[in-house]
Amino acid sequence: MARIAGVNIPSGKRVPIALTYITGIGPTKADEICEAVGIERSRRVNDLSDAEVLKVREYIDENLTVEGDLRREVQMNVKRLMDLGCYRGLRHRRNLPVRGQRTSTNARTRKGPAKAIAGKKK
Repeated sequence: MARIAGVNIPSGKRVPIALTYITGIGPTKADEICEAVGIERSRRVNDLSDAEVLKVREYIDENLTVEGDLRREVQMNVKRLMDLGCYRGLRHRRNLPVRGQRTSTNARTRKGPAKAIAGKKK
């Protein structure tokens, strides 16, 4: 089992699929990594040599922001919005949808389970 960017990537899967297990790497970036390092997309992770795994690891370290650093960056961006007191920051603070969705009927994912309101029968 190869360990890249602090994540154990599954060894039985093809390389581009396995790389998507790393936060911050999607299918397109995974294909770009394989192309830049010179690994065929059809190869499996358990077929890679240690040198090839090292190449992938170095390429990701040099060119991409992944895992903990990416999470920290996103968290800091949200915190900055909240500290500014801008509209998006207020929506984050109140755990409401940030991007203009309706909230009168939907938005249950963001708001959580419905709370019963006493005396509201109609």
